[in-house]
Amino acid sequence: MEYPGNLFVVAAPSGAGKSSLVKALLEVDAKLSVSVSHTSRAPRGQEQHGREYLFITPDEFRAKIAHGDFFEWAEVHGNLYGTSRVAIEQRIAHGEDVVLEIDYQGALQIKKLFPHAVLIFILPPSWDELRERLIRRGDTEPAVIAKRMENARHEVAQARHFDFVVINALFDTALFDLKAIVQAQRLKYATQSRNRSAVFRALDLIP
Repeated sequence: MEYPGNLFVVAAPSGAGKSSLVKALLEVDAKLSVSVSHTSRAPRGQEQHGREYLFITPDEFRAKIAHGDFFEWAEVHGNLYGTSRVAIEQRIAHGEDVVLEIDYQGALQIKKLFPHAVLIFILPPSWDELRERLIRRGDTEPAVIAKRMENARHEVAQARHFDFVVINALFDTALFDLKAIVQAQRLKYATQSRNRSAVFRALDLIP
């Protein structure tokens, strides 16, 4: 089923800058809104319920899985993350452009359910830079960094399944590339014909 709104799905390994880029994108694009995912992990630092994530217990999360509340969910670093099916469908059905910031597993699940979803993978410029970013972020335990790097190698290998790739070497350049992808999707023929149907009818492009 095609919806008038666009669904953008952004994935990346830990430390690649996904969250910072999506946050900056939302600040410069008033037409975009973010979908807040559920997670079974505890809040970190200044995170708040309903802002970064909807924090629920593992038992509550598994109950939602059983009820079919998620249209994608995955276990990442020992924690559960999922996206509400109803929340996404309602918003894009009303013409909203929604961005999801999730794991690659969830992104690939969404693509099967929403073929028109735009999948974007954020890559670090190098393995050394990714390790340095993890250290600067506070992942100072050698075992934690080693695990993140091991997972990152597997995650990065999935980038070939995505529609677009953004290399986050310079933040401003990566943000420009991300904005370009969003705007390009909005200007596609199929998207314009759905959202500007009056113009297309006036020009005899659609009956």
